[in-house]
Amino acid sequence: MLVWSRPGRIVLWMLFALIFGVLFLAPLAVILLSSLADQWNGVLPRGLTTAHYADVARGAAWNSVKASLITGFAASALALVSGTWAALSLRLQGPALKRLLGLLFFIPSAVPSVSVGLGLLVAFSHPPLLLNGTIAIVMISHFVLISAFTFGNVSAGLARLSPDFEQVASSLGARPAYRLWHVTLPLLAPYLVAAFGLSFALSMGELGATVMVYPPGWVTLPVSIFSLTDRGDIFAGAALTMILVAATLILLLGLERVTKRATGA
Repeated sequence: MLVWSRPGRIVLWMLFALIFGVLFLAPLAVILLSSLADQWNGVLPRGLTTAHYADVARGAAWNSVKASLITGFAASALALVSGTWAALSLRLQGPALKRLLGLLFFIPSAVPSVSVGLGLLVAFSHPPLLLNGTIAIVMISHFVLISAFTFGNVSAGLARLSPDFEQVASSLGARPAYRLWHVTLPLLAPYLVAAFGLSFALSMGELGATVMVYPPGWVTLPVSIFSLTDRGDIFAGAALTMILVAATLILLLGLERVTKRATGA
C-alpha cells in the first residue's frame, strides 16, 4: 500500500530504519566489536585490540579461508554449469514435464542441510563409491544444496528472454551451437553472474551439511567459527566471522563490477 502523505512516509522510513538497524546492523556491529574487544564485561567493551585477528591468522584460519574459497568456487561453477544446462533443456520440454522436473530440481533446497549431509555420509561410506573422509564429499554436499538456486536464477532469466533474438539468429542461418554461445548465453550473462554470486555466498556460509562430512585438514570457515564458539572462544570466532564476511563481500562486489561491464551499465 502506497503512502502519499509526508508524515506517513517519514513514519515508514523511521520504522524501516529501526527494523533494519535492529535486525541487520546491530548484530553485525556486535560481531565487529567482539572481534576487536579486549574485555567485554559491560554494555560496551573496555578496550579494543587486533590481537584476535593475529591469533586466528597464526592458527588454521588461512587454511579455512582457502578451503572455503576453493569449495565455494568449485561447487558454484559446477552448479552454474548443471543449472544452466538443466534450465536450457527444460525450456524445450512440454509444460507438464517441465513442471515435474523443475520441482525435482528444487527438492534438495527443501530438505534441511544437516539431512543432506547425513544422507551423503551414509550413501558414500561404503564401496563402490567410498567418499567419506575426502574433499569430494564436501564439494558434492555444497553442490547439492546450491544447485537449485542456480537453476532458479537461470530459469527466471530465460523466462524474461525474448525469443525474437534467437529466431532472428536462426533465420540468418546460425546453427544451434553458435546461437547458444553468441546469442543466448550473452543475453543471460547478468543472470549467470547473479546465480554464481548467490551460489558462492550460500556455499561460503554453509554449515549444516559440512559439519557432517568434512574430513580432517579441510575445515571451512563456518566449521572453524562453530568450533571456536563451541569452545567458548567468542572473540576469536567473531574475528573469523568478520574474515568470512569480508571475503564473501569482496567477491560479490567484484562480480557486480563484472556484471556492469558485461551489460554496459
